[in-house]
Amino acid sequence: GGPGRAAMPTPGNTAAFRAALWTNMEKLMDQICAACGQVQHLQKVLAKKRDPVSHVCFIEEIVKDGQSDILYKFWTAVTQTLSSQFQSATDSSMFLKQAFEGEYPKLLRLYNDLWKRLQQYSQNIQRNFNTSGTTDLFAELQQMEEDTQDIFMQKNEDYDPEKALKDSLQQYEAAYLSKSLSRLFDPINLVFPPGGRNPPSSDELDSIIKTIASELNVAAVDPDLSLAVAKNVAKTIQLYGVKSEQLLSTQGDASQVIGPLTEGQRRNVAVVNSLYKLHQAVLKVITSQSSFPAAAEQTVTTALKAVRDLMGSAVQPLLNSVGDSVEAIIITMHQEDFSGSLSSSGKPDVPCSLYMKELQGFIARVMSDYFRHFECFDFVFDNTEAMAQRAIELFIRNASLIRPLGEGGKMRLAADFAQMELAVAPLCRRVSDLGKSYRQLRSFRPLLFQTSEHIASSPALGEVIPFSIILQFLFTRAPPELKSPFQRAEWSIARYSQWLDDHPSEKDRLALIRGALEAYVQSVRTREGKEFAPVYPIMVQLLQKAMSALQ
Repeated sequence: GGPGRAAMPTPGNTAAFRAALWTNMEKLMDQICAACGQVQHLQKVLAKKRDPVSHVCFIEEIVKDGQSDILYKFWTAVTQTLSSQFQSATDSSMFLKQAFEGEYPKLLRLYNDLWKRLQQYSQNIQRNFNTSGTTDLFAELQQMEEDTQDIFMQKNEDYDPEKALKDSLQQYEAAYLSKSLSRLFDPINLVFPPGGRNPPSSDELDSIIKTIASELNVAAVDPDLSLAVAKNVAKTIQLYGVKSEQLLSTQGDASQVIGPLTEGQRRNVAVVNSLYKLHQAVLKVITSQSSFPAAAEQTVTTALKAVRDLMGSAVQPLLNSVGDSVEAIIITMHQEDFSGSLSSSGKPDVPCSLYMKELQGFIARVMSDYFRHFECFDFVFDNTEAMAQRAIELFIRNASLIRPLGEGGKMRLAADFAQMELAVAPLCRRVSDLGKSYRQLRSFRPLLFQTSEHIASSPALGEVIPFSIILQFLFTRAPPELKSPFQRAEWSIARYSQWLDDHPSEKDRLALIRGALEAYVQSVRTREGKEFAPVYPIMVQLLQKAMSALQ
């Protein structure tokens, strides 16, 4: 530090100086290891040897001075020296500070190797002592072992020797992690400039992924460092999510389903595709890590789940719009006439109703105009399959409410049931994957032509098709005096449908139906009628069966 002292290293000589630094660090570790071995050996010998005259064990002489565990004393001295010497060396040399901070994983690896060697040496020395010497000496040694445990072999409650060693590294680890976070954040801040409108290109995304992979690979020398860097990677994924979310269009044109893709919708598709690519690429990086700690994997996976959630909320406005339009089209079936009788040929005049044609055209157009542009097919199908299930539920609900329903109307409605499978096909991988909704669609169609008695004993009842739907359907076979629940409440079908959505429990729905049946009994009694409609006792019986199934 005096006047005229040369700067270390001299410019142009950095590489050689750095190489020499790491070589010397390795030598230092060798020296520490050798010295610990000597002290360990000394402690074992002191515990074994006795004074030939007084027969007092040498270690007992030292115990009198309160120095029973000389290895522990030596180790605390070594670790404290390391801490203070590193501190003063890096304080006085910028070069050393940069080397330790920038190549911290290398430094950590040296420490880990030293710790492994010390443990290995302890095991060997234990084995050698246990196998040599007479049995009484061995018993004596066992006793001594219990008094002074070897600190490299096991931790104490209040002293962790490995932690004592690594404490000297803390400041370099903190600096390394801070620089690592900057390296991860920089490419993201670069590709999302303020006021930018587009998500990163494939090449830009590749550079972000390469940085993530490189940081995780370098940190793989140590599980704790891996976890710390994984937390940085999680923050990086979050930053990418926040920047992407700012690009999303949330204006009205983002959810329109009338015309072609708008500018906002196009950008939303690009953002979702970019999030998807990031998700898949990071997933690939963490699965290719050979010894990735479970906690580190969990940290990154949680951040990736947030990316999936963001993709979901980005497409939600569009999904809602499509869902609303599908519902609006299905409900127009009540504007068509299903009361007609059978034509002379016994076949329906048209292959399917007008609303069904419109529904098929709309769904096919939505898939090709909007959803075809998403590259994450599985993600899209996960969302559109839920929409297909909802469409089938609404179709069956509205079909069961059609009144009056003639023989010709039944034929046409049956054709609509078959066409419904074709209508929702573009929304799913396979229609049969829709599970319960698909089984309901298949099971309901034959009921159109069965007698009320047959329907009441159908095995599909309660199992596949809810009782409330069947009871709703049986109202169509009753005289006008037996009003459907929505007619009795003087609701429109749209309002009734909304009520059913708000009351998904079968119990509430059956209570409403029971109210309609009781009102009918009341009206018959008021006009002093002699008998009830033939379908009434069947409906009452079904209602009782449904109520007992709920118990």
